[in-house]
Amino acid sequence: MKKIIVFFTALLYTATAYAQDTFKAIIKDAKTNETLIGATALLQGINKGATADAAGLIVLTNIPAGKQVIRFSYIGYETRLDTLTFPFTQTEPMTILLQPKGEGDGEELGEVTVSSTRSSRTIANIPTRVEVISGEELDEKANMKPGDIRMMLAESTGIQTQQTSATSNNSSIRIQGLDGKYTQIIRDGFPLYSGFSGGLGLLQIAPLDLKQVEVIKGSSSTLYGGGAIAGLVNLISKTPTDQRQLNFLLNGTSALGLDASGFYSQKFKKVGATIFAAYNHGTAYDPAHIDLTAIPKYNRFTLNPKLFFYLDDKTTLITGINSTIENRIGGDLHYIEGDGNAQHSYFEKNKTGRYSTQLELDRNLSDKEKLVVKNSVSYFDRAINLPDYRFSGLQFSTYSEATYSRKSERFDWVAGLNYLSEKFSEDKNSSFALRDYSYNTIGGFIQNTWDATEKLTIESGLRGDYHNRYGFFILPRISALLKINSHFSTRLGGGLGYKAPTVFTEDAERIQFRNVLPIDVKNTTAERSYGASYDLNYRTGLFDDKVSFSINQLFFYTRIEKPILLASLPDGNLQYQQPRGDLNTKGLETNVKLTYADFKLFIGYTLADVTQHTGNNITTYPLVSKHRLNNVLVYELENKLKIGLEAYYFSQQRLNDGTTGRGYWTTGLMAEKIWERFSLFINFENLTDTRQTKFDAIYTGSITNPVFKDIYVPLDGFVINGGIKIRL
Repeated sequence: MKKIIVFFTALLYTATAYAQDTFKAIIKDAKTNETLIGATALLQGINKGATADAAGLIVLTNIPAGKQVIRFSYIGYETRLDTLTFPFTQTEPMTILLQPKGEGDGEELGEVTVSSTRSSRTIANIPTRVEVISGEELDEKANMKPGDIRMMLAESTGIQTQQTSATSNNSSIRIQGLDGKYTQIIRDGFPLYSGFSGGLGLLQIAPLDLKQVEVIKGSSSTLYGGGAIAGLVNLISKTPTDQRQLNFLLNGTSALGLDASGFYSQKFKKVGATIFAAYNHGTAYDPAHIDLTAIPKYNRFTLNPKLFFYLDDKTTLITGINSTIENRIGGDLHYIEGDGNAQHSYFEKNKTGRYSTQLELDRNLSDKEKLVVKNSVSYFDRAINLPDYRFSGLQFSTYSEATYSRKSERFDWVAGLNYLSEKFSEDKNSSFALRDYSYNTIGGFIQNTWDATEKLTIESGLRGDYHNRYGFFILPRISALLKINSHFSTRLGGGLGYKAPTVFTEDAERIQFRNVLPIDVKNTTAERSYGASYDLNYRTGLFDDKVSFSINQLFFYTRIEKPILLASLPDGNLQYQQPRGDLNTKGLETNVKLTYADFKLFIGYTLADVTQHTGNNITTYPLVSKHRLNNVLVYELENKLKIGLEAYYFSQQRLNDGTTGRGYWTTGLMAEKIWERFSLFINFENLTDTRQTKFDAIYTGSITNPVFKDIYVPLDGFVINGGIKIRL
């Protein structure tokens, strides 16, 4: 009898244990409560796992008795570890909530807050497509060119930098194939790089004091006014934190360049401060041995101090100054080195002074309401000197803005007024007509972001601008974000834009504004545009979630009506004209990211089909690579080591003289070894030494009076740079 009782007791225990060694859970997004199809649960120690089905349900069976650790994970979400004791008494499925995290690329950054759309939402919840360069990516790109932001932007899909001077390195940025004049570059919401002051803008902005860079492609005039037809680049500065930041960077190059910069930041009880200071030096460099500089000689000094006053818990006052002084000279190497003669006498000198003030008052009226008042004053002085020619002048501009924002459960509202003035006064250096102008624009805007459903968000905006020379503009825009499920999301948006003409374009910059007549305001109108874009995002895990995969597919179209063109006159002068026709760009961008263990692979492809319609003639727009490939492979041991390998392809480009430039590849290798307080980095740029001077002349005529061709391939070739970053 005793044996029978023991037998049945053991049988009952076994049955009970078997019934309770099965674990069920439903995996959901912690913010949206949406089920996460394909999420995984792994029983650590015995490597037993399961994947969530269409209902988000996972089932683990045959779990040993005792304490067990279960690891819950999903691509784009923070990993969660739960310790549970088995046999488990709960019979109903347990709810597991996973928190979204950053994916590491511009489109998938879950918790990065962006400010360019004025709504201050996380990037994953903004209907307007915003690409962000921040954190480690920003730090890595700073290793490659610590002195300016050209490379940081040029290595992004859909963005191309265009060199406008063969000997002085001046460059502009093209988004989706459109000229640099159609891209608006702002800093912390202030338009500081427009008109004459934009010619050297990319070369005079160092990245060390930037927190992140936000890029909106397509018409963004509704957000910040005229000029953002191709897109908007917003440079976001670092702000003080409770923990002190004291960073230094020292970089040297094989072309005998030097970059030394420092950044300090700290927040105290009632005041905070950031200070950025830099010295950048370039040595005249001629790798092609043609007696012309591929890199000019220059010295640049930058000082950007800011003070933050925390007047009370609801009010912050920010004041700051940006100042840059630079002397730059390119041209004949003999002349620059001091042994010029009648044959070696060509030079191009640029002397600039850039000064701007920023004032911002932020006031939280309540938990849901905020008022922001801004003002900036900018002073830009530049002189361009060539043999027997000088172009110089002063640009003075101001910007004032007041915005009111209100948040509710489903609606975010932003409304505001702004005033922009821009006055350019040219020095009288000859009898040629002066290119002076004075523009004033007053505008009002309103924007609404509406969470229509849990999956659909709509953002709409309307701006009205009055320009003192070109009249009134109504600029609507609308964007929508649809989160189809945990794998798919899609955005659709479009809007109108405009650009008030000035003489400061890439075409005029290439010839240093020589013989360019003033804008004939009476016979021109502002350039108007409309555009739209659609993108689809997909992300998932592959090979039992060992590989993360994400892809973003963008389609874009922008059309500019009656664009201003620089045309030659019979007397040899050049005049901006506005013939009947249009300029349009259409194409696609594909961004793919694969992550496995400590490896990340980024692949980007851009198709930009840009055409100029003038009357009945249709021509391919010059200096645009129709096909571009961006390939980046990164190996990273967190806080220990980074190694990056890059390869970029540019297809053939039509040049302004009607010829076709050849396609080319450039490659690079970067490595950084990281310790707690400092790191060492080295970068091998353009490993294949791809240079335009290898397969084409860059000028015609004599070296005394060269006429330069379009520059569409790097001139500096293979350059090594490296240095040290110190964190105290």
